[in-house]
Amino acid sequence: MEKKYDLVILGSGPAGITAGIYAMRARLDTLLLEKGYVTGGQMLNTFEVDNYPGMPQVTGSEMSAAFERHVRQLGLPIRQGEATKIIPDGKYFCIETEEDTYHASAVIIATGTRHRLLNVPGEKELSGMGVSYCATCDGAFYKGKTVAVVGGGDAAVEDGIFLARICKKVYLIHRRDELRAAKILQERLLGLENVEVLWNHEVKEIAGDEHVTDVEVYDNQKNSRSRLAVDGIFIAVGVQPNSQALEQIAATDRAGYFIAGEDCKTSTPGIFAVGDIRTKTLRQIVTAAADGANAVTSVLEYVEIL
Repeated sequence: MEKKYDLVILGSGPAGITAGIYAMRARLDTLLLEKGYVTGGQMLNTFEVDNYPGMPQVTGSEMSAAFERHVRQLGLPIRQGEATKIIPDGKYFCIETEEDTYHASAVIIATGTRHRLLNVPGEKELSGMGVSYCATCDGAFYKGKTVAVVGGGDAAVEDGIFLARICKKVYLIHRRDELRAAKILQERLLGLENVEVLWNHEVKEIAGDEHVTDVEVYDNQKNSRSRLAVDGIFIAVGVQPNSQALEQIAATDRAGYFIAGEDCKTSTPGIFAVGDIRTKTLRQIVTAAADGANAVTSVLEYVEIL
C-alpha cells in the first residue's frame, strides 16, 4: 500500500525548513522534497546575513547548514525531487515528480523564486562565461579583475560590497538615480573606493566570444550609449516565483505568486504557500521562517477537521 503523509513540504529554503521543524515537533508524518541536491534556497546565494536575530554576520551557507542540522536532528526525511503537478485525490493530494508520486493530506509550497533575466543580447549566450546571477558562487573567479553589477536593491548592493573585497574595480549599473537598498547597505557600498555607480544607466548588450569582454550601456538621461570593459557581469534585478508548474492548484496574482495571508492559506483548502512564493510585502529570511511556523499551525487546524 502506498504511503500517505500528513504533510509534504515542497522546498528547503528557510520557510520550508522551518515548516519541517514545526511539523516534526507537532508529530505530523511529514516529507520534505527539494529539487536540488542541497538545502537552503536563496540563503545559499547570500554571502552575509546581518539581519537575522541572534546570528549577526553569519554567511548564508553557514545559516543554511544550521537550519538543516536542526531539522535533521528532529528526524525529518528529505528527498530529492521537483513537484511537477499537484492533483486533488479525495481527502489527499497527489504530488507528482519526474521520478515518483507522493500522497499527503496537506501540502506546503515553499518553492521560492528564481533570478530575473535582463533579456539582452549576449546574456544567455555568455551565461556561465562571465554572466552570473550569484556573486557569492562565482565572485572568486574575478579576483583582481573588473566587474559590473546590475541592479539597485539589497541583492545588487550586497553583491557589490562582496565583490569589492576581491575585485580591482566594481561598477554598479542602475537605471534610476537612487538605490532601493537598505540605507546601511547603501552607506557601506558608496564608501568603497573601488566602486563606481553608473546612475541612470541600463545594460543593452553583453559582448564577448568565449567570455565576457564588455557591455553596452545606455544613459537614459543623456540618451547616449557607451561601452564598458569588464571581465564579468553579475545580474541582480529581482526574482520571479517558482510557481509555473503548480499554478493550477491555487489562485495566484498576475506575477505568479500564490495569494495567501499570514495564515498561509491559499484558495484551495489543504494547500499552503510560504516564504518568497506567497504574496507579501517583505521577502526576508526572518519572514520566511515566520511563514513556516504559521503554515504548520494552519495545517494542524486543517488536518483536525478532515
